[in-house]
Amino acid sequence: MNDNENLVNHTPMMRQYLKLKAENPDILLFYRMGDFYEMFYEDAKRASQLLDISLTKRGSSNGQPIPMAGVPYHAVESYLAKLISLGESVAICEQIGDPATSKGPVERKIVRIITPGTVSDELLLEDRKDNLLACIWQQKQHFGYATLDMSSGRFFVFECDNPEAMQAELQRTSPVELLYPEDFPSMCLIENRHGLRRRPIWDFDLETAKQQLNLQFGTNDLVGYGVEDCHYALCAAGCLLQYVKDTQRTAMPHIRSIVKESSVDFVVLDASTRRNLEITENLSGGTEHTVADILDNTQTAMGSRMLKRWLHSPIRNLAILENRQQAIKELQNDVTDLQPLLKQIGDLERILARLALRSARPRDFARLRDAYNLLPQLQQQLAQFNAPSLIALRAKINQFDQIADLLNRAIVEAPPVIIRDGGVIATNYHPELDELRNLADGATNYLEQLEIRERETLGIDTLKVGFNAVHGYYIQISRGQSHLAPIHYTRRQTLKNVERYIIPELKEYEDKVLTSKGRALALEKQLYDQLFDLLMPELADMQISADAIAELDVLTNLAERAFTLNYHCPTLTNQTGIEIKDGRHVVIEQVLQKPFIANSLSLSSDRRMLIITGPNMGGKSTYMRQAALIVLLAYIGSFVPASKATIGPVDRIFTRIGASDDLASGRSTFMVEMTETANIMHNATPNSLVLMDEIGRGTSTYDGLSLAWACAENLANQIKAMTLFATHYFELTQLPEQMQGVYNIHFDAIEHDNSVAFIHEVSEGAASKSFGIAVAGLAGVPKTILKRAKQKLKELEVISKQSANSHVESSQLTLITDSEPSEVELALQQIDPDALTPKQALEAIYQLKKLFKKKKNRH
Repeated sequence: MNDNENLVNHTPMMRQYLKLKAENPDILLFYRMGDFYEMFYEDAKRASQLLDISLTKRGSSNGQPIPMAGVPYHAVESYLAKLISLGESVAICEQIGDPATSKGPVERKIVRIITPGTVSDELLLEDRKDNLLACIWQQKQHFGYATLDMSSGRFFVFECDNPEAMQAELQRTSPVELLYPEDFPSMCLIENRHGLRRRPIWDFDLETAKQQLNLQFGTNDLVGYGVEDCHYALCAAGCLLQYVKDTQRTAMPHIRSIVKESSVDFVVLDASTRRNLEITENLSGGTEHTVADILDNTQTAMGSRMLKRWLHSPIRNLAILENRQQAIKELQNDVTDLQPLLKQIGDLERILARLALRSARPRDFARLRDAYNLLPQLQQQLAQFNAPSLIALRAKINQFDQIADLLNRAIVEAPPVIIRDGGVIATNYHPELDELRNLADGATNYLEQLEIRERETLGIDTLKVGFNAVHGYYIQISRGQSHLAPIHYTRRQTLKNVERYIIPELKEYEDKVLTSKGRALALEKQLYDQLFDLLMPELADMQISADAIAELDVLTNLAERAFTLNYHCPTLTNQTGIEIKDGRHVVIEQVLQKPFIANSLSLSSDRRMLIITGPNMGGKSTYMRQAALIVLLAYIGSFVPASKATIGPVDRIFTRIGASDDLASGRSTFMVEMTETANIMHNATPNSLVLMDEIGRGTSTYDGLSLAWACAENLANQIKAMTLFATHYFELTQLPEQMQGVYNIHFDAIEHDNSVAFIHEVSEGAASKSFGIAVAGLAGVPKTILKRAKQKLKELEVISKQSANSHVESSQLTLITDSEPSEVELALQQIDPDALTPKQALEAIYQLKKLFKKKKNRH
C-alpha cells in the first residue's frame, strides 16, 4: 500500500503519521507512541530486516492490514547505533502535546534527524575515531571541500584543482557521510564511498552560503577566518551547514569558527601513500598492526582522535614541532603521574558537544563534574614544567572551579542514565525540590503506621498496606479474612487469593503524595534544563580547555612511547637530506618474534637517489617504508625509532609500493601502478621523499624496464627528489655510472642447497643476484620445477656470456634503445589471428620459425 494514499481512509493518528512521513520520504521515521517508537508500511518492512525485529500488523486501511514494527523507547540507542553503522538515517518523531488535553491524536513533530555524519550520542559513535560529515563541490577543474565534526564543532574547508589532491583529502578525512550536488561531474572519485547524500544544486549557492556562515558565527563577513575568497569551498560549507540545520533542528553554539586547510602547511600524503604506510588502517582494512595501533597509548578518546589527526596531517612548521619535542622530553619523567589523571578525565570534547546541542545526559554532567574536580591536581602537575607548549597548554586548560562547584551541588554522585524518572538533582540543591521529595518519601513511614494501626484495630493478621503503579495505594486482606473488612473499606482490586481496598484517608494521602511526586519530577526537569543555560556562557572556554587536555594527552603518550619503545629525538633542519642511523620499522619491530635488524639511511643534495637491489623478502620494502614512517613521525613532533636522525625539509611523501586490481573502476594492476606513478611524476619536487618499489613489473620485461629506467632518470635528473628506488631490473644498477647523485645499495642473502638465509642488512653497492629460485623454494614450489629452473638459468647465463663475447649486446638494457623492429616483429604485425584458418595459422608459425632461425644465424 502506498503511504501517500487518500488520507481520508485512515484514522486521525495514521493521518498524522503519513503527513510527517511525507516530510522525510527517503529515511526511516521513528514515530513515538507511548513507550515505543513505531514504524509502518515500507519503513516497518525495511526496519524488520535491518534490525531483525518482528514485523506485525495493525488495524486496516481499505480492508488491508497495515505492516508495523517497533522498538522500545528506553533501548532506542542500540537500534539507532545499528542503523547508523549501516549508513541509514532516522527521523525521530516525539509527542510534544499533553495527552490529557488532546482531543484528537497527541501533537507530534520531528525533533531531530539522526544521520551517520551528524550523530553526537555516546552510544552511536566510535570513541577513538573522528566522525566527519563532509560536502564536496566542483566547478570545472576546481574542487571545494568542507568537513564538520559534529561531536566537537571542528569545521574545515579545503580547495584544490586536481582529482589526485581531492582523492588524497577524501582518504585523509574518511567521512562517514558525504554530501554532493546532483550534477557532480567526478562521480568516479566518490561512487564507492559509504554514506553518500545527493543534494539539490541550489544548496550550493555562494551568497546563501556566506549568509549562513555569518549567521552561525555572528559576523558580518568571513575575512577574519581567512576563507572569504575560498568560493568553491564556501559553496560546500554552505550546503553542509544547511544540512546540519535541517537535521539537528536546534542551535549549534559549539560550531564557532571555520578554518582553511592548506597543503602548504602540511607534509602532503596522497591516497596511495596513506594506504601503503598503514597509518590507521592496514591493507586488509583492519586497525591491527598499524602505526596508530603501536603508537596510540593515549588515556582519553579525544587524545586518541587527535593523535590520528596528527598522523594523517604532519605539519611543516619547525617552531611548533620543536616545541612538541621539548614538551616530550620534559614529560618523559612524569608520565606515570600524568597518565592516571588524564585517564579519569574522559572524553570532554564530545560531552561539550552534547551540552551545546542540549542533548547531554545526566551522566555527562557527572563526568564533566568529575573531570573539573581533577583540574586543580592537573594544574599542580603542570606547574613544574618549563617547555613553552606545556606552559601554553596549562593556561588553556584553565580551572573551572565555579562550574565544578555548581555540578557538585546539583548532580547526585551516580545519576541514572536519563532524566525521565528523576533522581538526578542532588539533595540540598533546591529547597522546594527537597520539600516535595520529603513529602513523597515520607509515605513509607506513614504506610507502616497505617498498616500497624488497621491490623490491630480490626484484628486481621493478613492485612498489608502497599502500592501498585497502576492502581495506586491499597489495603490488602487475604480472601479468607476479607469478610472482616469494615463497611468503609471500598474494594479496589480482586486477585486470586486476596482482596485490595481503599479507604478515604488513604485516598487523600495518595492524592497528596502522587501530586508531590509529579511536581517534584516536573521541578527536577526544570532545574536540569537550567543547568544547560548556566553552563552555556562558558562553552567556548570549556572547548578550548578540552582541546588542550587532548593535546597534553597526545604529548604525554608520545613521551611514554618514546621511553618504552626506545625512540630518540630527531633533529629537524633546513638543509636538504635525510640521515637516519640504526632506523627501525615502527610496526614490524613490535610484531616480529626475533630482534629487528636496524639499518641506516643517507640522502643528501649530492646523494638524492638510492637504487635498492636484493632478493624478495630481503627487506627492501621494509627499509623504504621505515624511512617514510620515521620522517612522518618527525613531522608530527614525535621521537623516532632510530638511534639518531637528522631530517631536512620534506613537502610530500609518495609511495609506489605494490599494487592490486581496482576492478570496481575497471583498472588493472598495471593501470593502478601507472596512475600512481603519473601522480608522482606530476607532483614530486626536490623536497619530496619518493619510494618506488618494483616499478614496471606489471607489463612485459622490455616495457617495464624501459618505464623504470625513464622514471628513475626523470626523478634523478629533472625532479631531483629524494628517492628510494627498489628494483629487480639489474640493468638499473648501471644508473650511478651515468648520473650524478645516484647510488646503489643492496640487501644480501646466503644460499645453501635449496635454502636461503636473508641478511636484512643494507650495504653499499649492487646485489650480486636476486635469489628468486631460492625464494620460490621457501614458498614450497616443487623441487622438480626448481631443478629445471636452475638448468634454464644456467643456459640463459651461457647464452648471455656468448653474446657478450661476440660483442653483441643482447641485455634487456640495450633493447631499450633498439627502435628498429626485426623481421619477426614485422611479420607478426601483419598477422590477424582471428582471420586465419587452422592451416594458415600452422603455416604462419613455420614462417615465423624460419625468420627467427635466419636472424639467429645472422648473429
